[in-house]
Amino acid sequence: MPNTHPFSSAATEPKTCNQCKQVIQGGVLTALGKTWHPDHFICEECKKPITESRFHTNDDKPYCTPCHIKIFAKTCHACDQPILDKCVQAMGANWHEDHFLCTDCKSKLIGTQFMDLGGVPYCQKCYVSKHADRCKGCSKPIADKAIVALDAKWHQMCFRCSKCSKPIMKDQSFQVDSGKPHCVKC
Repeated sequence: MPNTHPFSSAATEPKTCNQCKQVIQGGVLTALGKTWHPDHFICEECKKPITESRFHTNDDKPYCTPCHIKIFAKTCHACDQPILDKCVQAMGANWHEDHFLCTDCKSKLIGTQFMDLGGVPYCQKCYVSKHADRCKGCSKPIADKAIVALDAKWHQMCFRCSKCSKPIMKDQSFQVDSGKPHCVKC
């Protein structure tokens, strides 16, 4: 949370209240480089006197902690609560550090590669094993690049000629016979 300030006590010389512009008799509150009657140092939002030992500012205006949290704290995408410490920004949302987890295995995703599947985070392992496209040739998940051919996805090495079994590379021409690929040579 930015700009948390302690209060300080004023000296004995007469001071003028920043709020009411009157000379302060008795207790003086010094904050933000100005002096105030203690009950005139108020939160910019709720207009109640700030009685906490520390206060917050935004644009050099004082805020009590509840108002500062309500107005300025980011909200966690997972729990919908304010984020008061470290904030993780991922997938267009804000998260508590401990709430940015794989949806399936609940492992922490900070500092790892993860996949965004419809706004839901997954670790690489869970994504590949449960959600990745399957190869038309071997039926195993496709973790990286795929070849798209014959209305399906294939691993590079699984897209093979149905006659000679040699891989058909992405820059090679091929023909289709009974719904199966074969290289031009065959």
